[in-house]
Amino acid sequence: MELGIVLALLCAVVTQLGFLCKHRGAAGAPLVELKRPVASAKALLASKWFAIGMIVAAGAWILHVGALALAPLSTVQVALSTGVVMLAVLGDRVFGHSVGSRQWVGVAMTAAGLAMLVLTMPAQGADHGSYAVAGVLAFEGVAIALGMLLISAPRIGAPAHHHGAILGAAAGVLFGVGDVALKALTGAAGDGAGALLLSPWLPIAVISAMLAFLASARGFQEGEAVPVIATTSTAANLTCIIGGILVFGDALAGGILLVVQIAAFALVAFAALVTPTGQPQTA
Repeated sequence: MELGIVLALLCAVVTQLGFLCKHRGAAGAPLVELKRPVASAKALLASKWFAIGMIVAAGAWILHVGALALAPLSTVQVALSTGVVMLAVLGDRVFGHSVGSRQWVGVAMTAAGLAMLVLTMPAQGADHGSYAVAGVLAFEGVAIALGMLLISAPRIGAPAHHHGAILGAAAGVLFGVGDVALKALTGAAGDGAGALLLSPWLPIAVISAMLAFLASARGFQEGEAVPVIATTSTAANLTCIIGGILVFGDALAGGILLVVQIAAFALVAFAALVTPTGQPQTA
């Protein structure tokens, strides 16, 4: 499991770097239209910085797959959650994004809440990939519905200055859907390529990734880098941690530590409300 955690930590750094590159590219691309996914994707990939971000993200994905194969889903996502701190530092020091005091507070609260989850997670057993098909379908169905609701929120009256963060949250939930499906796919990998191609989790992983790709890019165009990416990362991490617990049976703490874990989830949720700020951007 230790190697899986190391891969997840490396993935956290590479993921945030890829997000920041894609944000820079998306800011100069035509506005993403969710009703025209192919044209929007072509326009985004025509941007040098966005294309670089996709290549970096592909490297992060490889690290993520390796981590999921070697460690429990919730443990991997808790390690990935360290990315919110790396995001603020990279965004401020390397990419020149202004990170305000409110955003630093939100990032610190997120990091503290996720650290509380790390410290209270009990040891996981060796069998961390078993699941019930009905459980995966139920969880993925609810999460996809939530993601689509968040995508629709800007069109049904959500405040304009929160559109970027809301779309980032939608992308994060959908990235989480893909990660849960990917974890289920790692269990089929031992049965060969045929089992992977015929697995019902493959189309779920692909469709959720496509939706997350478009929602994330539109969020980049409508919001500032650090709050949008932080919201995306946090939503993805929480979706996967909850999925690990509900779908794959990752253990929860007991007694007073369970109260601490609940408080940690509440702190992260509150931080997601604190971090977003700024006015929407136009292409």
